[in-house]
Amino acid sequence: MTAGPVAAQQSEMVPGAPMTEGYILGTGDTVEIGVVGDSQPAARVQIQADGSIQLPFIGTIQAGGKSVLQLRGVVAQALKQGGYYTNPAVNVTIVTYASRYVTVLGEVGAPGAVPIDRAYRVSDILARVGGTKTSGAKLLKLTRANGQQMSLDISKIATGGPDEDPLVAPGDKLYVPTAQTFYISGQVSRAGNYAVDDGLTLRKAIAVAGGLTQLGSAKKVKVIRDGKEMKSYDLEGPIQIGDVIEVGERFF
Repeated sequence: MTAGPVAAQQSEMVPGAPMTEGYILGTGDTVEIGVVGDSQPAARVQIQADGSIQLPFIGTIQAGGKSVLQLRGVVAQALKQGGYYTNPAVNVTIVTYASRYVTVLGEVGAPGAVPIDRAYRVSDILARVGGTKTSGAKLLKLTRANGQQMSLDISKIATGGPDEDPLVAPGDKLYVPTAQTFYISGQVSRAGNYAVDDGLTLRKAIAVAGGLTQLGSAKKVKVIRDGKEMKSYDLEGPIQIGDVIEVGERFF
């Protein structure tokens, strides 16, 4: 962002602006600020501990505690008052989020830091990281920034009330541990590791894995427990943690 001849941009809203306008900026966040149509590159600055940033020509302004939309307006007003532009279209892009995010770890699609620019519930955050994996436990742990912890039933989060699906806040951490699992392979639709739920039977385990393939046979199923094959295992027999299930082919 540099000084130039007085320009006559018509809009202060930038087309295609990122969906982060409501994010409240804070210490450590890095932003790029530029004017649409300016040939010079945008200024990349980090918000200091006192909430300030330094911009060419404008000098020191407060960015901490402001939303992206508010900062855009402050910069535009300063540029107009300085005589650099008549009606500048200012673009503010967040480069790194360092102050307002939730950390998601464990058995989820894309673990990492999730910036929060509005009110989000646990279900919203899980959706943004691609949901939980089949290897994930039924309960997740929510640790608040103040150290308070709670366990949440994943099966109730999306359909429950505010107690089952609470709001998250900056600094919170979500952790989905690895479930206590069994492994199933062979002629099922989705071989892999799955959680051992209460009341899990061999029949239910096969269903969890997507059911039998066209070649699969319920009469050709082996259950291996502690390294030993269980003889004549019934479909209603219980499945335990660490069991290995092998589904064979039927004879034509």
